Amino acid sequence: MEILYSDRDMAVCVKPVGLDSELEVPAALKEILGGEIFPIHRLDKNVGGVMVYARTKQAAAELSRAVQGGSMVKEYVALVHGTPPETGDWEDLLWKDSGKNKVFVVKRLRGGVKKARLEYRVLSAGECSLVRIRLHTGRSHQIRVQFSSRGFPLVGDHKYGARDSSPAPMLFSCRITFPWRGQTKDFEALPDWA
Repeated sequence: MEILYSDRDMAVCVKPVGLDSELEVPAALKEILGGEIFPIHRLDKNVGGVMVYARTKQAAAELSRAVQGGSMVKEYVALVHGTPPETGDWEDLLWKDSGKNKVFVVKRLRGGVKKARLEYRVLSAGECSLVRIRLHTGRSHQIRVQFSSRGFPLVGDHKYGARDSSPAPMLFSCRITFPWRGQTKDFEALPDWA
């Protein structure tokens, strides 16, 4: 596992596809760095990318406040089928069917429905397009369902309509920026396919 940064308060790593972000990645970091590791946010098991973990309870509380307060900015790259408009700012209402572990765009607010917003820009267009996405809300499967609902499923995302042979969704958490004790911390990495 690639470690981008570590100090006594936090560790920043590139989570490999296939590892659980709440159990397996902290165990791997603990093996490499020693001490305690506290998850702050999560990524789906079949998605890779930059993640921040706390190494003390105090740092976990501070970083969790950044996530809850919206000051931890997360950006992603994705490879989608088709060519979306050059830029977009999408707001949707999402409902999660926990039994099926699947999320749906719905038309009206009701129990369990949450607002979701993202902005994106197309980096390269074609039969499959590379997009860079900034999340404003962190909903389960948000990027996957918002693109799929508009006819641009992620390459490899068979749960949300992709009909290709890629084994996992082509989605990667490429950048995390957040305030930290009077400074701005900024970490970035890209997958091979981007």
